[in-house]
Formats: sequence, structure tokens, C-alpha cells
Amino acid sequence: MDTKIDFQQILDLMPHRYPLLLIDRIIDIVPGQKIVALKNVTFNEHFFQGHFPDAPIMPGVLIVEAMAQAGAMLYLESLQREDRNYIFYFMGLDKVRFRKPVVPGDQLILETKILKIRSNAIKMAATATVDNARVAEAELLATMGEKS
Repeated sequence: MDTKIDFQQILDLMPHRYPLLLIDRIIDIVPGQKIVALKNVTFNEHFFQGHFPDAPIMPGVLIVEAMAQAGAMLYLESLQREDRNYIFYFMGLDKVRFRKPVVPGDQLILETKILKIRSNAIKMAATATVDNARVAEAELLATMGEKS
């Protein structure tokens, strides 16, 4: 399997669209195990207009959302093609920590690993880094619902 996924392939799998699609490319993936995704953070992001105009930082909740979207891609890429008719829904967050601000010009690297899969729920460990420095981490719990 190709270990890289481009933006068009992400659009084909994910229901998210601008302004809430928060991953630009999949750098590496091992289906059923882990994924590494990239988000280029630019000054043009809609959230920088209000968070904060004089000292723009990416909201932590959007960093967590980006980690979850990487996890959704991991889960979907781990399924057989005919079984990909799912939407990922958050169920819970644990051990969420923010270490450093993410600012315009940063490249956010999102790594998500599967910890457990049970029935239709999945638990993942996720980290976000910029220049090899950890900026956020979380354990994510999600469930899959069928697309209508």
C-alpha cells in the first residue's frame, strides 16, 4: 500500500470541507496501527481573525480536531474499501495537554496511534509537533456512524 495520501484522496474519504478540514496530507500510514499527517498553518486561516488578531495562535480545540481527523483517516484507511461508509464522531477526550502555541507559518505534524478497537468504538493516542517539539497530546475516543 502507498504510505502517502494526497489532498484529493483525503477529500474523497473525509466529509469535512473548508474551513474545518484540518489536514493537508498524509505523510505516512500503517493501516490498523498509526498515521502521520501534516497541517500547514497559514496566516490566512479563518480563526486567526479573532484568535488573537495581535498575537495569532491556533485554538487548542482545532489542534485536537486535526489529531482526530488524522485518526479518522487512519481508521478509514484500515477498512476494506467497501466498508468505508462511516463518519467519525467524538465520544471523549482524556489526557489533553497543550505545551506550546501554534502560530502562522508552523507545520503541524499529527501522529495518531490506535490503542484499542471495540465494536464500533476506537481509542487512540495522538500527538502534535512543530519542529520536533511537542505542542499538544491527547487520548481520543470516537465511534463510527454510517453515512446517510
